[in-house]
Amino acid sequence: MPTLTKLYTMQEASQHNTKDDCWIVIDGKVYDVTSYLDEHPGGDDVNNESPKWPAANNLLEGKDATDDFEDAGHSKSAKELLQSFCIGELDTSSPIIPELEISSKREAVKYSEKLMDLTKQYWTIPVAIVGISVLVGFLYLHKK
Repeated sequence: MPTLTKLYTMQEASQHNTKDDCWIVIDGKVYDVTSYLDEHPGGDDVNNESPKWPAANNLLEGKDATDDFEDAGHSKSAKELLQSFCIGELDTSSPIIPELEISSKREAVKYSEKLMDLTKQYWTIPVAIVGISVLVGFLYLHKK
């Protein structure tokens, strides 16, 4: 029987990005590591410039920290310890950054509208080029 866990969006998890309230997302799971910051061998320095906690830095940017966690070479016992901080799972049913999806849909519509306007506005240019080409061709053939 599957266990029921709380679902969090990446936006919700990224709001917990301080030394006093730090969540990270690894392998689709959300971990509250606030209480572990003081014990972590890398220190508790959580900010954008910190090379000690790249997983937390990714979270500040609203990204998954799985790659950084794996790249750090954590031991098996560290991975087992991480499980004790699990508070839920990442909700993958909604887009990670919904604003981007909405924006891209608007841009596609605007681009196609602009293309149609340009086509309507400048249709005379290709017609004029073809007309001049035909005229020059007739003049050239007529001189021979």
